[in-house]
Amino acid sequence: MLVSLLFAIGFFSGQLFALAIALFFYHLGKKILAQTQNHSKAMLSDLFNQRIDKVWLLRDQVELEVPLETVREHDCVVVNTGDMIPIDGVVIEGMSLVDQQTLTGESQPVEKLPQHQVFAATQVISGRIVIRVEKTGTETTATKIAEMLNRTADYKVALLSKGETQANQIALPLIALSAITMHFLGLVAASGVLNATFGNRLQLTAPLSVLNHLNLAMQKGIMVKDGRALETLSKVDTILFDKTGTLTAEQPIVSHIIVCANDYQAEQLLAQAAAAESKLAHPIAKAIVAKAHSQGLVLPTIDESDFEIGLGVSVTIDNKIVRVGSLRFMQQNEIAIPITIQQQMETAYTIGNSIIFVAAENELKGILEIEPAIRPEIKDMIVKLRQRWIKHLAIVSGDHEKSTKKLAEQLEMDDYFAEVMPEDKAKIVSGLQQQGGTVCFIGDGINDAIAIKQADVSISLEGATTIARDLAQIVFMDGRLKHLYLLFDIATSLEKNLQDTVKTLYTPVLINFGGTLFFGFGLMITVIINNSSLLLALRKTKQHNLGKIDS
Repeated sequence: MLVSLLFAIGFFSGQLFALAIALFFYHLGKKILAQTQNHSKAMLSDLFNQRIDKVWLLRDQVELEVPLETVREHDCVVVNTGDMIPIDGVVIEGMSLVDQQTLTGESQPVEKLPQHQVFAATQVISGRIVIRVEKTGTETTATKIAEMLNRTADYKVALLSKGETQANQIALPLIALSAITMHFLGLVAASGVLNATFGNRLQLTAPLSVLNHLNLAMQKGIMVKDGRALETLSKVDTILFDKTGTLTAEQPIVSHIIVCANDYQAEQLLAQAAAAESKLAHPIAKAIVAKAHSQGLVLPTIDESDFEIGLGVSVTIDNKIVRVGSLRFMQQNEIAIPITIQQQMETAYTIGNSIIFVAAENELKGILEIEPAIRPEIKDMIVKLRQRWIKHLAIVSGDHEKSTKKLAEQLEMDDYFAEVMPEDKAKIVSGLQQQGGTVCFIGDGINDAIAIKQADVSISLEGATTIARDLAQIVFMDGRLKHLYLLFDIATSLEKNLQDTVKTLYTPVLINFGGTLFFGFGLMITVIINNSSLLLALRKTKQHNLGKIDS
C-alpha cells in the first residue's frame, strides 16, 4: 500500500524521473539480493558437488570406467593421484594423502590407510587407493552438507523479522502523516514523507550480512545447520562440555587390565569386554576394542546384547551373561566389588583415570583402567573463551567424581557435574537456563542427545555418534574444538554488523522527515538520501570485522 501510494502521488505530481530512479534502485536491490543468495548457495554447494561423471570401478581385479550413477553400495572404486573422491566409503587397499579442506577446513592433507574413512568431494593429493562404497549420490556427507547450507542460507535472522515488522507497523502512520502533509504542503512533500521508510533496504542488507558470516564459518570447517544458533551464540554466557570424547581425545587408552577371579586370564577378560563393546561407538568402547586388536585377540561371538545408555552393556557369550560397564551398572545388578578392586579404583580415580568393570554370571571378573588424554587444543581454547567474556564453563560427565573433578581442576573450569545420567544432563542445562543463563552444550555421544536438544545452542563434532551430530545445530567438521572461540567471534561480528546496519538505515528516515517538513524535500532528494545510506550499509555489511576474523 505504501509503495503503491508513493508511485501514484509521484505520478500525479509529475515527479516521473524521480520515480524512475526509485524504481530502478528498488529492482536493482532485489536483483542483487537474489543473485547474492544464488551465488552463495552455488559457492557452498560447489565446495562439495564438483562434477564427476565417471569413475573407475574395480571388478574381478579389472578396472572399468563406468558412470557414477551406476555405482552401488559395496562396490569397489579406484581413485588415483589428482582425482576427486566421488563417494563416501572405507579404504580397503593402498595409501594416499587426501585434501579434506572442503569438509573440515583443515589445510593439511590427511594420510589415508586401509580401514580409514574417506568422503566424497575430497581430493587425493598423492597415492592410489581402493575404496569400498558406503554412500553415493544424495546420501553422501558432502551432498547432505550442501543441502543443509542451502537451507541455512535462506534463514531469516530475528533482527530482520523485527525490522520488517517495524516497517509494516510504520506504514499506516506514514500514510496518515503524508495525507496531513499533502493538505498543508502539497503532493511533492507528501511523496517525501511516504519515501521515509526503511523496509526495502533492510530486506537487502540483513540477509547479505548473514550470508557473509555463514560463508566464513564454512570456510573454517564450521558447519552451521541452524542459522538461529549463530544468532543466539552472541548471547551465550554458559558452556557445558561433555567429558569423554569432547574434552578428552577421541579415543582414550586401556592402561591396565586387572583380573580378580582365579578362573580368568587378562586376555580372556579383555576379549570378552571388547566383544561386548564392539558394536558401540563410544570412545571408551573403541579404546577397549583397539586394545584387544593390538594384542591380536580373537573376539568371542555374541549371542544376545542389551545396551543401557549411561550404564553399560549385557551380552551372552557361550551361554553366560557378561556385563561390561560402570560401577553403578554393577551395583544395579547386585554384583559385589572385592576390597582389592576398591583400592585399585581409588588409586585410579585419584590420578583421573576411569574404571570399566567386567562381570560374568553375576561375579566380578576384573576391571579395565581407562586413561584419558586431554585434547591438545583445549587449554588454549579455554583461555580464549575467557577473553570473550564467557562467564561459566563446566564439565558434565557420567564418569566418576574424582576423575571428573581432577580434569575440571586441570582445565580451570568453574564447575563440574559427575556421575550424571543422560536424562540428568538435560536437567542441568534446564536448571542453568532457569537461573538466567544462555547455555551452549557441546557433546558427541548418544547419552548427550537429550541435553543437546535442551540447550540454547548445541555443538557436536564430525566423527561423533550419528544422533548427536544430527541433533546438534553446529558441527565442527575436523572433529576438533580448536575453532570454538572463532565461532563466537563470528557470531559477535554478525550481531554487531546487523545492529550497525540498522542504525545506518534508520538515520535517513529522520533526515527525510525533517527535510520534507522544514526544507521542502521532494521525492528525488529522499531517493538519493535513501540509496546513499543503502550503499554505506552494504559496504559495512561486506567489510565489518570479517577480515579481522579471517586473519
